[in-house]
Amino acid sequence: MRRLRLPKGEVEIRFLHTPDEMRQVEEVQRVVWPGSETDVVPMHLLITLAHNGGVVLGAFPLDGGGRPGPMVGFVYGFPGLVQDEGGWRLKHCSHQLGIVPEWRNQGLSYWLKRAQWQAVRHQGIDLITWTYDPLLSRNAHLNIHKLGAVCRTYLREVYGEMRDGLNVGLPSDRFQVEMWVNAPRVKRRLSAEPRKRLDLAHFLAAGARIVMRPDGCPEPPEITPETPGALPPAPQDQPLLLVEIPPDFLALKAADRDLALRWRLHTRAWFEALFAQGYWVTDFVYLPGQHPRSFYVLSYGESTLG
Repeated sequence: MRRLRLPKGEVEIRFLHTPDEMRQVEEVQRVVWPGSETDVVPMHLLITLAHNGGVVLGAFPLDGGGRPGPMVGFVYGFPGLVQDEGGWRLKHCSHQLGIVPEWRNQGLSYWLKRAQWQAVRHQGIDLITWTYDPLLSRNAHLNIHKLGAVCRTYLREVYGEMRDGLNVGLPSDRFQVEMWVNAPRVKRRLSAEPRKRLDLAHFLAAGARIVMRPDGCPEPPEITPETPGALPPAPQDQPLLLVEIPPDFLALKAADRDLALRWRLHTRAWFEALFAQGYWVTDFVYLPGQHPRSFYVLSYGESTLG
């Protein structure tokens, strides 16, 4: 159990075990992902996960007397297996995190994921994986920049046709990210010492090349991985790349679903091509302001992951 002082007030994060707590998780899901009751993960499954090696955590605001109110956020995951060169290994599969609208932008997602990381570390598991939409800048900032996860896997149509209000009408493509629990990069980013903020200028000064850049235009750029000279001919000689994405894909999607689809297919081609060359997503840069911009940082080879 952990208590936090957030801008909106004090919050308690704790493990969930009881039917009443899991029913609150159901209710938070309905608020976060409205539109389809069949997509709500039911209480009985959440209890089964929690009692069989899974991690289910909830966040509760506290009143002046320290008494918890209704749940405002949750995260859960479960043990799974992944196959690599050495055979099958144990991992933790983090499946869902949700925050009710009035408690967003408080840092609560970070603290829930950090609590999950601590729980998995105590279980002796060294890898956490999860998926997210690679075009969502806010999620990229949390998962890649703040938590230290990396990505080398692009998955097409992971969930098939989705029916909730956030995803309807678009291919459910996802990044599958890897959070190596005991990696120095993860420990540094989750330590009490704040990490020095790197902006676009730092990466450009280090020799990073922007390979896909819309230059403020709402349309995806015409250049594709098949364009002559678009991909580095020798990745080992160009260890840092930058890929720009829309800074607010949710707003773009709400305004023009066809344009959102063009961005989905365009970035799919780029990420698949770069991952095939041996690049990994290792950082994310968001430049705020009147005309915000968002960039993924891709590094060549596993040696860059420390």
